[in-house]
Amino acid sequence: MCRIFQIHKSSFFRWRKRTPTARSQRKALIISEIIRIYHWSQCRYGSPRIAKELDSIGIKVSRKFVGQMMKENHLRSIAKSKYKRTTNSSLNSKVVENRLEQIFKAGRKNEVWVSDITYIETKEGWLYLTVVIDIFDRKVIGWSISETMRAKDTSIASLTKALLNRPLQNNQELLFHSDRGIQYTCREFTALLANTRQITQSMSRKGNCYDNAVAESFFKTLKVELVYQNKYKTKEKAEKSITDYIQNFYNTCRRHSALGNLTIEEYQNQQTTTE
Repeated sequence: MCRIFQIHKSSFFRWRKRTPTARSQRKALIISEIIRIYHWSQCRYGSPRIAKELDSIGIKVSRKFVGQMMKENHLRSIAKSKYKRTTNSSLNSKVVENRLEQIFKAGRKNEVWVSDITYIETKEGWLYLTVVIDIFDRKVIGWSISETMRAKDTSIASLTKALLNRPLQNNQELLFHSDRGIQYTCREFTALLANTRQITQSMSRKGNCYDNAVAESFFKTLKVELVYQNKYKTKEKAEKSITDYIQNFYNTCRRHSALGNLTIEEYQNQQTTTE
């Protein structure tokens, strides 16, 4: 081998006996941690979130360095796909004005909730996922997975679960934002909102997905990080997979760019400390 590469044998033996430097050992440790975090996230994390995860365990490196190490080790995060509209409104349904106006910030829990519906394909047919997200900490506080698009199985079921998981206090006023889908404009759903007098309804403008960007962003993340990586043979497996993702990854471990790459729990603790 030395003869082929035109290297003296003594150089080879010196190289083999050398002691790794502290710098090279630290770099090897960082690379191993980058690879571990990348696979732990199931290839979902890019350099910003991996850098933040490293920082949380006491390894301070730049996003640029992490990106370079990922490139050298052929680690590429799953890319996001383009938006696709999935809900339709009814010509006879009543709509309300857009009171949210693309202000995707909230100063407390139960100030603004957003909701939307998307489809999940399985070998046994379609499932429909409806979510309710609190803008404050981006937590999915209510969701339903159904085989029909009826309001009682989608919008009503997810809102009911959200109100159980994050009850409204007596003095809290909530803005509930969605698109103009029939599930949110039908009599049954609006009656539910009317019975909860603390809730004011808001709707996106017609055909404007950016008015409900937080919910759309969650669906893009879910599909890229989970759904597109699986081919669900049964509806039961799809439901278990999505529930596990929401409960045990998205709401607990995942770092959110909207929260400064903190997890939801870290963000909540930070807000509690500053109050």
